Amino acid sequence: MLNTASRQAPSASLEPVVKSLGHTHGRETGFSVRTAEQVDQAMKEAADFSPNVVLLAAHIGSTSGFEVLHDLRRLDATHDASIIVMSDADDEKQLAQAFASGADDVLRKPILPAELIARVRVQTRLHDYTEELGHEKHDAQVMLELTQALASSLDFRDILYTLVRRIADVVKVARVSIVLAPERDDEDVGYVIVASDDARLSNLKLSLAKYPEIQEVLRTHQPLTIEDISKHPVLDGVRNEMPQGGPAAMSLFPIVWQDQAIGVLFLRAQARRSTLSSREVHFCQTVANATAVALRNARVMQSLRDHTQQITFARFEAEQQLRSLQRYADLFASAAEGIAVLDVNGRLLFANPRAYDIVGEQQDNTRGRGLRGLVARADRRRAVDLWRGFSRGEYPRGVDLRFVHASGETIVCSCSFASLLDGEGAVLVSFQDVTEQRKTEAELVKTMQFLESLIDASVDGIVAADMDGNIILFNQGAERIYGYLAEEVVGRMSTRDLYPGEGAAEVMRRLWAPQYGGVGRLEPMRIDALGQNGELIPIQISAAMIHENGEPAATFGIFTDLREKLQFEERLAEAQQRLASTEKQALLAELAGTAAHELNQPLTSVIAYAELLKRKLDPDGAEHRAADIMIREAERMADIVRKIGQMTKYETKSYVGEQKILDLEKSATPSSTRPESSEGA
Repeated sequence: MLNTASRQAPSASLEPVVKSLGHTHGRETGFSVRTAEQVDQAMKEAADFSPNVVLLAAHIGSTSGFEVLHDLRRLDATHDASIIVMSDADDEKQLAQAFASGADDVLRKPILPAELIARVRVQTRLHDYTEELGHEKHDAQVMLELTQALASSLDFRDILYTLVRRIADVVKVARVSIVLAPERDDEDVGYVIVASDDARLSNLKLSLAKYPEIQEVLRTHQPLTIEDISKHPVLDGVRNEMPQGGPAAMSLFPIVWQDQAIGVLFLRAQARRSTLSSREVHFCQTVANATAVALRNARVMQSLRDHTQQITFARFEAEQQLRSLQRYADLFASAAEGIAVLDVNGRLLFANPRAYDIVGEQQDNTRGRGLRGLVARADRRRAVDLWRGFSRGEYPRGVDLRFVHASGETIVCSCSFASLLDGEGAVLVSFQDVTEQRKTEAELVKTMQFLESLIDASVDGIVAADMDGNIILFNQGAERIYGYLAEEVVGRMSTRDLYPGEGAAEVMRRLWAPQYGGVGRLEPMRIDALGQNGELIPIQISAAMIHENGEPAATFGIFTDLREKLQFEERLAEAQQRLASTEKQALLAELAGTAAHELNQPLTSVIAYAELLKRKLDPDGAEHRAADIMIREAERMADIVRKIGQMTKYETKSYVGEQKILDLEKSATPSSTRPESSEGA
């Protein structure tokens, strides 16, 4: 832009010359020209439009001309502008004073348009060169500051925050951030480690699937500028998901280290702006390259610091533990259990006196021997598997291994393993002889298995419960009696569920009472149990308490199912009753037969003599009638005797009050249906 400033209106001869700066010979000159007739107006124009070249039409010898020059140089908008003074002065001293006052060139009148345009072009080029040099100097100064900051020993995140702030100031954008790429190709997560507009932001996780512009730069290793986010094709897939009020333009620069994109320098502008200048692009890419080196060095240094810190901490911890273990050296020597140290090959490095006593060896005979030579042949494969597990960080405890004693006997040792602190693969083994203990445990296991088999084989039900009544044992006999399965009862039911009403409480009351067999014992008693289907089951129970350390810990009861027994007793009673009835009937039949046999002869004689007497008596006499009565009564008696002889069962009938007499009619079987007897009646 060109301005012409004067304290008075430009002369008529200069006005066409000034206007020729916009057009010459019908062609555009590329200059934008603004004119002002007054100094105040010229100063305002200069302040608003920041011209590159100022044309000053003034009388160079006047005081006002020099004042205007001084005012233009003091004004920020024209401080670095080229000032060309157009004057008709011929005094060499005054021309020198004009240059001293700030003029860059002086044109003497008459002024030719071609010369004016040429002079303006020269000053424009000089201004551009000067401005470019100034920018380069400024950029170089900024780069020097940033490089020095990146190489400093200050907090690296603070350095990066300073870096993005300076970039935002230089390039004039709203936000500058650094996004680190994933360390592995199969990851889709980046991290914003710093941003110019938020000093507290650090390691913000980003899903790169939502940022295709970052993915594009990481893939191509090339800068990307998006002047309008509403039209750029890279953002087509995520444009609808971008928030309102977001950036209007973006510029992204790859941060590359050894052909690997480790991050992105991300610039965002809130208002739509033109493409970054070549100077700005060069500056940003240079900063990105310097940042790549700094980030790589920071990672290496951090890794070294971490490694050094780990080594220092491990050494400190080892020294601390060594000092603490030194106090226990005598304790190891006098320990009741064997303690040994084995190297990576399983050879014995150290063992305390108790370890030698357990295996019955001398120290000189075992030092340097392998574990394989001490372990019994049957357990050597297991020892090898254990040793392989040490490389995986598996150090079991309480493992039984069989060792060969010096006497040739095999002993069982319970071993526990641990890694030593030196990290070289040595293993600490503590062990103790448990041979007798394991024998006792084996016998106890056999006894327990026998008792379990005995309990399960018992015909009677056996139920045990804790002192709260929770069932802890329910054998097969109990399953048969109650109809429950053991898994349905143990840990799920109470003894109260096995009796109707207050049956369980009554059993416990008698168990605590002394008169039913003594406190803690219950002699056999008859009681009803409650089956699965609600059936009342008659049982006989005997019970007792189990004590631990003198305190009652549990109760158990033995249940005998009385259902079959009661049914058998009932059948036996019926059989006995039938037998008694049969015996009675047989006795009655024998008695009746005997009575009939014995009475039959006398009655026959009575009837015969009565018949004889009747024939001899007068038919009309009283004696004849008496004889006739004797015959009828004797025959009735004979009929009674015949019925007695036919009796086969015992039937009674009421006689007087509650008295019963034999019912001959019902007890006698007619001769037609009775089996013939070999005896006469």
